[in-house]
Amino acid sequence: MRVQLVDPSAFTPPYDRALAAALARGGAEVELLTSHFLYGAVPAADGYRVRECFYRRSTKRGLDAPGRRAFKAAEHLADMRRLRGEVEADVVHYQWLTMPGLDAHLLPAHRPRLITAHYVLPPQPSRRQAAAARKVFGRMDAVVAHSEHGAARLRDEVGLDPERVHVIPHGAFDYLTALPEEKPLPVELEGAEGPVILFFGLLRPYKGPDTLLRAFKQVSDAELWIVGNPRMDVEPLRRLAAEAPARVRFVTRFIEDAEIPAIFRRADLVVLPYRDAEHSGVLYTGLAFGKPLLLSAVGGFPEVAATGAARLVQPEDPDELAEALNDLAAAPEARERLATAAREAAAGPYSWDAIASQTLALYEELRKQIIV
Repeated sequence: MRVQLVDPSAFTPPYDRALAAALARGGAEVELLTSHFLYGAVPAADGYRVRECFYRRSTKRGLDAPGRRAFKAAEHLADMRRLRGEVEADVVHYQWLTMPGLDAHLLPAHRPRLITAHYVLPPQPSRRQAAAARKVFGRMDAVVAHSEHGAARLRDEVGLDPERVHVIPHGAFDYLTALPEEKPLPVELEGAEGPVILFFGLLRPYKGPDTLLRAFKQVSDAELWIVGNPRMDVEPLRRLAAEAPARVRFVTRFIEDAEIPAIFRRADLVVLPYRDAEHSGVLYTGLAFGKPLLLSAVGGFPEVAATGAARLVQPEDPDELAEALNDLAAAPEARERLATAAREAAAGPYSWDAIASQTLALYEELRKQIIV
């Protein structure tokens, strides 16, 4: 079976490439159509082809080029039109559409086609947002959600035909556990004593770092690491950290893949105190490294917790979060139970081979429907 995966803006290279490799191991002939990723290294192509056929001129200009976004937008229409002549597969699987409202009219007529709904809707969508999502997703033969929660939103809020909505989990990012070259722990994080609590990833308000720091004011027997490139003002977080009785360390810069293993291996607990989320690459990195997880009960997180790999707390509740942090920091045996379940989940339902098997079965089902 010939499969083309399409992610024009390279929004999720680790996911795209892990899925492509797993589909190839499952016997498919796979090609990834995307653009050059400018933010760092990406996993090498393993058994599949990559064609960087989007935004070639703007990516050559680099991240810091003036007017980069406008230049990219100017290329978009021509690139999407060109895609109509480059679709040569039995199944076309879109991962993202850069300009969904416009792209809904520009998609190649080739079928079957499906899309993965990495992001469904904002927490309280307007009618216009729901209608826009329905317009894009409704043009697909199938829509993949990563959780039952996401699937329910596609059915109930977007209004999709339930028969077109399918749940296939997001895989654990196990490629990070076997990088050809790893970097040592950043110097800013050396010398930690006692349990280390890790908050990792782009720093954004919806991820609740302020809630975490308010909770950490009630924790004394652990160390907190806040690691990631900021997309918010960090100074209020630093002021909250100064009020904590225990040490808080910040690494506020882009973290390349080669640095991630040492950070996660040293962490004793990975915490995601999000206000809202459907899923998270940090969560699937924690699973890959077999780390105990402490998660807010949002989006698809409870479904991961149901495997036994995570403890749940209510979002935006620093007191409940503090209680959980203290409990787990003081109980290595409880952390090990969570870690064992995380390793089992990463090797089982959240393994890429299991995901590829489900995805290939869906492709075959769609092909039969189109033929009929």
